Amino acid sequence: MIKNKTQAITEAMREFLRLESAGGLILVCGSLLAILLANSPLAETYTGILNLQLTVMLEDFGVSKPLILWINDGLMAIFFLLIGLELKREFVEGQLSSPEQIVLPALAAIGGLVVPALIFWEINRDYPPGSNGWAIPTATDIAFALAILSLLGKRVPASLKIFLTTIAIFDDLAAIIIIALFYSGDLSSASLTAAAGGIGVLFVLNRMGVQRLAAYLLVGSFIWLFVLKSGVHATLAGIIVAFFIPMKNEIPNTQSPARHLEHILHPWVAFGVLPIFAFANAGISFAGVGSDTLAGPVSLGIILGLFAGKQIGVFGMTAIAVGLGIAKKPDSTSWGMLYGVALLCGVGFTMSLFIGSLAFEHGGFSQIAAVKTGVISGSLISAVCGWLILHLSLPKAD
Repeated sequence: MIKNKTQAITEAMREFLRLESAGGLILVCGSLLAILLANSPLAETYTGILNLQLTVMLEDFGVSKPLILWINDGLMAIFFLLIGLELKREFVEGQLSSPEQIVLPALAAIGGLVVPALIFWEINRDYPPGSNGWAIPTATDIAFALAILSLLGKRVPASLKIFLTTIAIFDDLAAIIIIALFYSGDLSSASLTAAAGGIGVLFVLNRMGVQRLAAYLLVGSFIWLFVLKSGVHATLAGIIVAFFIPMKNEIPNTQSPARHLEHILHPWVAFGVLPIFAFANAGISFAGVGSDTLAGPVSLGIILGLFAGKQIGVFGMTAIAVGLGIAKKPDSTSWGMLYGVALLCGVGFTMSLFIGSLAFEHGGFSQIAAVKTGVISGSLISAVCGWLILHLSLPKAD
């Protein structure tokens, strides 16, 4: 019984890593296409499509937003639903289910959160327009990071992949908390009350042991709509819904609703949601973007936060925890490998762009351009250096 459970968890982790790494390569293609379009004769068409106003109304009640916000508020809610399901599974029965498994990546993730934020704050403390972007360099893009790791093939020990994945999971959890606390707008009590009512219905469904996914997703759509209108960022609705979907299976010889939905969503998110998000948000036009943008406080804070802050925070906390005997190094890893992973944690891309879009939602061109320039530059430098260190540190291929 225990052996079968262990095999199931291992197989789920392999599937996760396979999809995430392959999805990361699609992300790269979507991002490059966006940059090419934004700097081509089709730039106005590209921008015009993203700014198309789409409206869904029922009598006087509805939502009207440009396409890019439907992507950022709608499709990314599906991404966060998947993140919520993964977090729940990991805490219930996976890598985060026992203290000895989570101490090292948790401490590494905390270091990778605090140090980049401090670096950004130090660079921008005398520049008030940029101060709201402190959280941008705290994120790690698991899809991109695993895609880079996958380029090194079988030389990479499974324990190193799991270590990177677990750090990224904690990063995602921190991002959820940051968005909820710092990047929500003016709150509407009526919409919050309606959303709370929907959450109450989810609680009742869960306690009654309802196994039909359709019931949870229907109520979840209701919650998303009212969270969107409440001023709290709509993507958090995905996390809320995931929390209530049953992890235990009441029907013999079938997957639990949470596992079944996670299995369904993985390819759609890896090959659809995240590439579409990257295509919509990575298209930076280099017209009017000069060295002053790259060396400006916002861009510089993001670049140094991702490249220097992540490696210092993640590797530093890892070394301290192991040195003090608080935790042990992952099996079959060296300090060089762990340093390479710390560098890969600086690949913030998707999540950093997402947080940047919230931080400077009402900012001007200079701030948006600075965010995109900083995120792409910092992530690219981290990716190249991380790959190089890992290439030199991993055992040679047979």
